[in-house]
Amino acid sequence: MRAEISFGKSLIGILFVGLAAASCTTTSKPAGTAANTKTKQGQAAKVTFNYTAKDRECLQRAMYFESQHSDEDGYMAVGTVVMNRLTSGAYPTSICGVVAQKRQFAPGVMTREVKPQAETELATAADAILVKGARHPAVKDAMFFHTDGLKFPYDNMHYVTVAGGNAFYEKRDSNGMLETPPPLPSYEVAMNYVPGESMLPPQFEALIPSAVPVPLPAPDPMATASTGQMRITAPVTAPETSPVTSVEPDPGMPIAIPIPRPAYDSVMLRESLPTNGG
Repeated sequence: MRAEISFGKSLIGILFVGLAAASCTTTSKPAGTAANTKTKQGQAAKVTFNYTAKDRECLQRAMYFESQHSDEDGYMAVGTVVMNRLTSGAYPTSICGVVAQKRQFAPGVMTREVKPQAETELATAADAILVKGARHPAVKDAMFFHTDGLKFPYDNMHYVTVAGGNAFYEKRDSNGMLETPPPLPSYEVAMNYVPGESMLPPQFEALIPSAVPVPLPAPDPMATASTGQMRITAPVTAPETSPVTSVEPDPGMPIAIPIPRPAYDSVMLRESLPTNGG
C-alpha cells in the first residue's frame, strides 16, 4: 500500500515538472517574436534622391574649386557640405541646383576649367559619395565653411573641422540647437542614377492630352540665348492661312508645365558672412 502511494506521488511530481517546463517554453516564444517584430518596424526606409551625369559633374566642380584644388580629404569635406544641403530640405532639390545657387559657392564654379590631372581623384571622391554613401566624418551637420584663418565675431558659428584650406562650421543658437534644418544622415539616403543631362523637378510633372495641339509662336529674331536652345522633336505643321505653327505631340508624350517655385531666402555661404552672422 505504501509502495503504491509513493509511486502515485512520484508520478504526480513528474507530471507537475513536465507541465511547468512546457509552460516556460510556450511563454518564451511570443517574447522572441515580439522582439523580432519591433526590430523590423524600427528599420526606416531610405529617402531616394535622383542624380544625373551632370549632377556628378557639378559635385566634382564644387569639390575642386572650393577645396583650393587640394586633396581627397578636402574634396570629401566640400562634397559632404553639398550633400548636407541637398538632404536638409532648405536648399534646391538637385546637386546642380545646390552648387549653382547664386552667391553660395566659388565664383565661376560652373564654368571654369578643371585641370585634367585632378579628374581621377575627383571621380573617386564623387563616386564614394554618390555610390557608396561616404561622407567626411568630421564635417558632421555642417553646411557652411570659409577660408581657414579668417575670424568673425559671431556666436552662432560652431566649428567642427578644417580640411582643404577651409574651416567648416554649423550654425547653432545659444542652446546648442541647429539654426538650419538638419541634413539626413548618409544611412537614410539612397542616390539613384538617372541617365540624361537634366531632370524635371516634381512640380513640373504635368501632362497635356495628346489630342490638344500645343501652339508654337513663330521664330522671334530677338530671341534670347535661352530660348534659342529649345528643340522641337514632335511633328510641326504650318498652315498657309495661319501665322502660328502648332506641335501635335505623340500619344503619351509628357509635356512640362512650369510652375514657379517659391523663393527661398537662404543664408549665403561666403559673401554674407560679415553681415549675416556667418
